[in-house]
Amino acid sequence: MRALSQLKSLLSPELLRRAQRPRALGQAAFSRLHGLGHIVRSPFGRSTRVKAPTLTLDGECRAGRVYLVGAGSGDVELLTLKAARLLQQAEAVVYDRLVGDDVLALIPAGHERYYVGKARGHHSVPQAEIGALLVKLAREGKSVVRLKGGDPGVFGRMGEELAALAEAGVEAEIVPGITAASAAAAGMGIPLTDRAHAQQLRFVTAQLCRKDGEPDWAELARQDETLIFYMGLTKVEAICAGLRRNGLPDDWPIMLVANASLPEQASLVGSLADMPEKLAASPLPSPCLIVVGSVVRMVATSPAAAQSARAEISPPR
Repeated sequence: MRALSQLKSLLSPELLRRAQRPRALGQAAFSRLHGLGHIVRSPFGRSTRVKAPTLTLDGECRAGRVYLVGAGSGDVELLTLKAARLLQQAEAVVYDRLVGDDVLALIPAGHERYYVGKARGHHSVPQAEIGALLVKLAREGKSVVRLKGGDPGVFGRMGEELAALAEAGVEAEIVPGITAASAAAAGMGIPLTDRAHAQQLRFVTAQLCRKDGEPDWAELARQDETLIFYMGLTKVEAICAGLRRNGLPDDWPIMLVANASLPEQASLVGSLADMPEKLAASPLPSPCLIVVGSVVRMVATSPAAAQSARAEISPPR
């Protein structure tokens, strides 16, 4: 709740009261939110006074429309301003398991909430019923937020919900969020791409959706890209074995990050050869993201990495 308090402290009580009706924040509030001033300073010794933009927080939240909103990685301060606004305005919010309590606390009392969370092997509500619920709420003339952890378009089954809304003739809008890959990399102090390490970035779901399905390990076993595996905590051994079997060296870096961006964030840094054993010795909770690639070596020297994370890996030779 500390992060939520910090977020709310950015706005004065008067601005919080005005949050319930259309408005525009002027320069003072904008500067407080973003640290922007009136003067743009030039590196060549000249300064220019410019008119600061106005931050508008009075956008639409239409009745009968469904907003597919990314809740981000868990830290309420990483929620987008548009997502926060829609949570305050929407009459009904349909949310997932990975949406944090601090984010849910932004929903005003008295507004409708529907929990449809899914955990591995335990679906509280079938996907078809979630689509039907969104359609029902919209047809009742309500403004609806479908709140999903991370970014709704990254392994969030958003396509199925868009299809259900399209079939019913219901308007929809997508509001992106910070996906777990970005949050995990930031939390460990590294980029996902780097000129010296990775010129490509690939997101892979470790859940094998088709019976007897398996990733194309030969295609994934590249040294010029960063691999991100979502939902793969139970498949770490298979991932390491598949990549090693198809050409990546035993000492190729791999990193596991659980609860990215949250105070309880935990990580393991190692190699394809030793990570299964490390994980067995120090289990991590779900949700957990897997990062494979030489960018992981940057954790050791990054000034943005937590000291505990830097200690897990030796500096590159």
